[in-house]
Amino acid sequence: MKFRLKQVSIIALISGAFLFSCVPNKKLIYMQELAESTGPLVESSQKYPYLKEDYLLQINDIVEINIVTTDPQMNELLGSVNNTQQGMNQMAGGQGAGDVFFMNGYTIDENGEVELPLIGKVSLVGLNTDQAKELVEKEVRRFVNENEYFVRVRLGGIRFSALGEFNRSGKFTLLQNRVTIYEAIAFAGDLNRVAKRDQVLLIRQYPDGSQIHKINLLDRSLLNSEFYWLKPNDLIYAEPMKVRAIGAGNTFVETITLISTSITALALVLTFIRNN
Repeated sequence: MKFRLKQVSIIALISGAFLFSCVPNKKLIYMQELAESTGPLVESSQKYPYLKEDYLLQINDIVEINIVTTDPQMNELLGSVNNTQQGMNQMAGGQGAGDVFFMNGYTIDENGEVELPLIGKVSLVGLNTDQAKELVEKEVRRFVNENEYFVRVRLGGIRFSALGEFNRSGKFTLLQNRVTIYEAIAFAGDLNRVAKRDQVLLIRQYPDGSQIHKINLLDRSLLNSEFYWLKPNDLIYAEPMKVRAIGAGNTFVETITLISTSITALALVLTFIRNN
């Protein structure tokens, strides 16, 4: 009788846990007409000023360099018409925009240079995009008069990798000039429930090598740090919590299910032993 009473108590405890773990609809439905409303704003934090550094071009970066002049023949020599038309054809054929930049952009080689049609090799490593634009314009003026050309230099998107406890890990390209670390994580499907959000590793490339930074995503001061903005070729690695090592569930319900299954199995074993 005591043994059965223990079993009933365990089942009641598990049932109560499931009951109280349910989330009411009032916590889920957007834009409700609340009977007692204190306004939509719950809290505002202080403003965190951006700490943004100019990104300096590095080896293996892909840059888009677009040169257009008033002379159609010069445009053909510079490759402006061909590159634009080829890019449009590739996008129309269903190829990703990141692939278009790879096919039509210029990769900075191991010497820190890109080779442009007619102009030749230009060293861009260590320059920001504005400085690179000025350098290319200087080279263009060797062939074209002042005010008869247009030059645009920009990064071919922000490339980054997401590894570890992501819902969708992999290598990604965001066609933006600026990307925050939270945008990158969102693009990778967000971190799963067992990821260490207070100890995310950010592997960043510098001209003289790579460096590992451990980032706390739970700290608001990240917003005005140098790690808030992602840089090209960053790698984000999220480690699992210890709960993954011991095999517990990702959610409360999964954990309760695991515990209840273990208790049921143990109860069956004890019943079998007692009956025999």
